[in-house]
Amino acid sequence: MNAVVNFASEPHSVELRELDTPEIGDTDVLLEIAAVGVCGSDLHQWTAQHSWTVNYPVVLGHEFGGIITATGSRVDNWNVGDRVVSETAAVIDPDNPMTRRGLYNLDTSRKGFGYGVNGAMTQFVRVPQRCLHRVPEGLALERAALTEPCCVAYNAVVNNSRVRPGDRVVVLGPGTIGILCAAVARLHGAEVAVVGLEADKNRIAVAESYGCEGIVGDATDWAMSRDGLGADTVIDAAGVSATLKAAIEIVRPAGWITKVGWGPQPLGFSIDPLVQKNVTLQGSFSHNWPVWEAVLQLLASGKLDVEPIVGGQWGLADWNEAFEKMHHGEIVKAVLLPGK
Repeated sequence: MNAVVNFASEPHSVELRELDTPEIGDTDVLLEIAAVGVCGSDLHQWTAQHSWTVNYPVVLGHEFGGIITATGSRVDNWNVGDRVVSETAAVIDPDNPMTRRGLYNLDTSRKGFGYGVNGAMTQFVRVPQRCLHRVPEGLALERAALTEPCCVAYNAVVNNSRVRPGDRVVVLGPGTIGILCAAVARLHGAEVAVVGLEADKNRIAVAESYGCEGIVGDATDWAMSRDGLGADTVIDAAGVSATLKAAIEIVRPAGWITKVGWGPQPLGFSIDPLVQKNVTLQGSFSHNWPVWEAVLQLLASGKLDVEPIVGGQWGLADWNEAFEKMHHGEIVKAVLLPGK
């Protein structure tokens, strides 16, 4: 089977390789991939700008959906032909204190698809049954495959932020996660501005289709326009140190900053204004079972629509074109179809 493999830590060490179909264990299923989304983290591994440990060589891809083609001998309640999506925590320690609390996404020994174990930019992937969720009837697998980034956004906004109806929320970074955070904040009844650079105009236009204010450059005027104190919540979906600095500047006293974007750079500035303004700075990482169930219902109901963020679909052989279009900001999200 063909697979998009990240084989070394040097930039652009990604290529299409032929691999054997994986063998499954007693509690695994073999999933035939219908669709897999390209994530910003896939691009970061491709350009070697990531800040996490990668188990080279590894098949990329952790946003995926497909159809079960085989089940292990101890798999219960799942059958060949079932349409499913999968969580990302491929390997967890059941005895880890975080796992025992249901927060296995915060298990420090956790290994995810696409960096710790082989991911889904291929034709078949081995998935533990505990990772599976059923795709509701009427929800296309090509759209259900994007459940994962929606879960990242849901967890950031619903569980790890303090967004209330009528709040003013600024989202820094108009990538997939930033736009989906904005969409979820809109579902919360917030007024939302999405901020990017001149090169992000195409993606900012997508954010505007969700009813958000699109801003190129400085969001200070919008953040201060209600009463001069700043935004109730700022979501840093870019991750670079400059955006965190901007977030601290435009958040109101007693406000909330949620950092969901990754960035390996040192800060290079004082965070004392967090103290002076009595601001909460909150990290948000990944998701867990109840988040997935809630997001699948939102997708099935149409209340959360991923259609606007999808910039095109490509076969595995054209993975590089899909990566390039996302990398250069031409589109928000690329989707690979292994069967294409």
